[in-house]
Amino acid sequence: MIGSRVRSLATALLVALVILFPGVATAASCSVDNVERIVAVGDVHGAYDRFVEILQTAGVIDDRQRWSGGKTHLVQLGDAVDRGPDSRKVLDLLQRLEREAQSAGGEVHALIGNHEVMRLLGDFRYVDEGEYRAFETADSEAIRQRVAQRLDEKEREPFLKTTPPGSVEMQLAFRPDGEYGKWIRTHDTVVTINGVVFLHGGISPAVSTLSCEEINETVRRELTTDFEQTQRAPLQSLAAREDGPTWYRGLAQEPDTFAPAVTDILAKQHARAIVVAHTVTPTPRIRVRFDGKVFQMDTGMQPAYVKGGRASALEIRSGQFTAIYTDRRDVLVDAK
Repeated sequence: MIGSRVRSLATALLVALVILFPGVATAASCSVDNVERIVAVGDVHGAYDRFVEILQTAGVIDDRQRWSGGKTHLVQLGDAVDRGPDSRKVLDLLQRLEREAQSAGGEVHALIGNHEVMRLLGDFRYVDEGEYRAFETADSEAIRQRVAQRLDEKEREPFLKTTPPGSVEMQLAFRPDGEYGKWIRTHDTVVTINGVVFLHGGISPAVSTLSCEEINETVRRELTTDFEQTQRAPLQSLAAREDGPTWYRGLAQEPDTFAPAVTDILAKQHARAIVVAHTVTPTPRIRVRFDGKVFQMDTGMQPAYVKGGRASALEIRSGQFTAIYTDRRDVLVDAK
């Protein structure tokens, strides 16, 4: 794996040489009502085959991996990248499903997680070697050599020894005008559907007074027009700070006595429940907390990261919350 110091140096060089700030699409309202069926899926981390399997089990795609969910709204709660080899395939699938779902009257909400933020900011600590290989081409060695020539002489040899083919191309692909960097930056961090808030990490008390529009607009600005400032001080940004929407773990880790704070958070968000990922559940099952007000979704889809983990999906239909696994379905909350 690449050493963090060399990674940071290469990233800083690439940003300095090639960074551009293209126009970003204006965000639509992040509050949607009257959706008949919602399917949410947590952290994928490059586990493409498991991701496809759970989408098929949930009836969102068919055996050709084409959209079959009709007017379903699919929410992918972020962290499609890092830790596993096939994150590029996951991103490509999400891009295609966005188009297909829209044509069918449905929608795909591919939310931004903390690992997407890390990737955009040039933090490659958790990149799997297979993710670099996915970007390798016949020209990779020549590209690697050209980048090395821009480094100081003392850094050149360590860079070449520790930088695998495809890594430069991957970094370019996630810059603001790159294939995936530009796409991710047009996406939301949080969405509210039928009064249920969906996001990667969680809504902390400190962030609870911000509307979903304000959260999305702030994170989008930090990753586009204010990008250089965010790179210099990421922990001061809403996108990357510990109690921000992509990193906060309190809804998964606070004790049951935190219940009044959860009620207050929901009241400020004008919501009845929150669905989060980010923090792996104690068992490979979706976890319900605070009397059905919080649903914890990260069940360890990537086996290289979570031994014994599994893929899961959460279906919400007519007030009923159902956990979907490849081998069973469990009703978690039935509003009836």
